[in-house]
Amino acid sequence: MELKVSSRSHAGHTVVTIIGEIDLYTAPRLQAEFTRLLGQNQTMLVVLDMSSVEFCDSTGMNVLLSALKRLRERGGTLEVAAPRPAVRKILQVTGLDSVFVVHETMPEKLSSSGAPGVSPQE
Repeated sequence: MELKVSSRSHAGHTVVTIIGEIDLYTAPRLQAEFTRLLGQNQTMLVVLDMSSVEFCDSTGMNVLLSALKRLRERGGTLEVAAPRPAVRKILQVTGLDSVFVVHETMPEKLSSSGAPGVSPQE
């Protein structure tokens, strides 16, 4: 399955919307987006909208952990929003639900799709 990644930034935060499956074959696409984001601006908060992620394996989790580490080195953080049950279970089984801030739904203040600074990347 294909992985689609888009992001929009506004006022120091970036929402990354992920659609599809994150696995050995698709994780490099997500890694490339994090590299682009972290090299391009001073985003301190990245929120992952995972409401359309069907599956995430250990490769995908490692990409998320790497991004979190890089953000923390800059004083920022990475949060996970609206994970589906399969992804939530992986977070719980691996203990990563205590490493990431996990929101049941997308935080309302970040869910506006018309925010200035939108920069879709597909």
